[in-house]
Amino acid sequence: MNGIRVTYSGLISFVVGITSVLTGIVFTLIVTRSLTPEEFGTWNLIGGLITYVIIVEPMISCWVTREIARGTESGKTAFVSSGLFSICGVVAYLIISYLLAQHVDADTNVLFFASTLIPVMFLNRTLTAINAGWKPQSISYGTLCFESAKIPAALIFVYFLHTGIYGAIISTVVAYVASIVVLVVFARNEIRTKIKKEFLKKWIRLSWLSIYPGISTVVFHLDVVIFSAITGSVIGLAFYSASMTISNVVANSSLIAQALYPKLLEGGNKKYLQENLLRFYYFAFPLAALAIVFAKPALFALKPIYDVAVPVVIFMTVRTFLYSLGGIYSQSLLGIEKVDINEQSKFKDFVKSKIFLVPTVVLVQYISYVLVLTIGLILLKPTGISNIELVIYWSIISLATQVPFTLYFYFLARKHFTLQLSPSSLLKYLSTSIGSFGMIYFLMSYFLNYKRSIFEFIPNLLTFAGIGIGCYLAITYLVDFRTKELFHAIIKEIKGKPNS
Repeated sequence: MNGIRVTYSGLISFVVGITSVLTGIVFTLIVTRSLTPEEFGTWNLIGGLITYVIIVEPMISCWVTREIARGTESGKTAFVSSGLFSICGVVAYLIISYLLAQHVDADTNVLFFASTLIPVMFLNRTLTAINAGWKPQSISYGTLCFESAKIPAALIFVYFLHTGIYGAIISTVVAYVASIVVLVVFARNEIRTKIKKEFLKKWIRLSWLSIYPGISTVVFHLDVVIFSAITGSVIGLAFYSASMTISNVVANSSLIAQALYPKLLEGGNKKYLQENLLRFYYFAFPLAALAIVFAKPALFALKPIYDVAVPVVIFMTVRTFLYSLGGIYSQSLLGIEKVDINEQSKFKDFVKSKIFLVPTVVLVQYISYVLVLTIGLILLKPTGISNIELVIYWSIISLATQVPFTLYFYFLARKHFTLQLSPSSLLKYLSTSIGSFGMIYFLMSYFLNYKRSIFEFIPNLLTFAGIGIGCYLAITYLVDFRTKELFHAIIKEIKGKPNS
């Protein structure tokens, strides 16, 4: 197979990720401005419920990435199997939705209709896994197509036809189909191979290991169900989701390291982790500053009633930064694990491996998070505090339970990788981020007018954001040689002179 180009794939992933932020914000604006808080809360409840049935999909995607990155032709078997498993997922989702609808103020018909998302999500994730081991940059094109298709679909079904949450679901299905088409085109060589039962037998035999990480995801998304069940309302979910829309901007910084995992699987040099960490910090610091400084105006843009959730954005931005950093460490650890190459590996070998250790640590983290959140909500609810205060507590717990586990993955990664990051570079990135966006915060306090019309408000907001980003890029280019190297690498890629 062709060697995976970490710089090329990472840069494309990041650029597309930032572009997707803009298209995602447009979609969210259409949805939040068109849906009531109750409908928006239900929309996010649906996302949490789907997590419970998607848990079986990694049984395929977990192994197909590792196999394809090492030259094994298992793509077509994965593609066909994904479609079959999605049918079981639909049935399971309908049962879960029916049971939960009895306890929260959500429309059962809406929950049932959302089952149309499951088949396309299964296929999209499997195709993403296939491409991750083949050409990681193609994932970015699929993502861009997904985000771009959502906007015209949402305008038609949500904004013009006024179909509410049904329109949001239809728009998302349309976007997934568009993304699937793109991913199929890029993965066509890998899904033209033969269907082999031995692959499926292996995946089923090792399903306990591939599904195991998904348990932590299910546990994590219990927060949505727990919050809505204890409070008896989905309005709090609307505030939380609006805040997450903004804080998740920081998560795009980890896309610069998207090709790191398959590169390590392929046998790439461990030095790639150190290089990608520096690039992560370069983009993560300004994006975090951007999310925090623009918290209030961005929430106002989504819907004026959400602007009271600024503290939630701040806590969740820091949490997202730490989560993304921990994700790079954990994926690197998984990338150097070779236990699955040996066909003679037994149960105890896998249990001792990083493939089992990493998700176990994550599971412990999420169990701790859910337990503390549940106990706190049970104690706080009778006191009569508002929904927004409960959501602030929610965000604090999410951050507090992330810190120790990010530190754990950092110390674990140090045992296997050489991590000699430049403190001076990190200080430059951090101080320049604070200075650039601190200036923007000051300017906005005087010159930004909070107009309810998004057609007037958004252009002004984007102007301030553009000035802040431009200042950061310009200053770091002038004072940091690593930034100059990165810019030159980008220019070489544009000119067609491959970097690593």
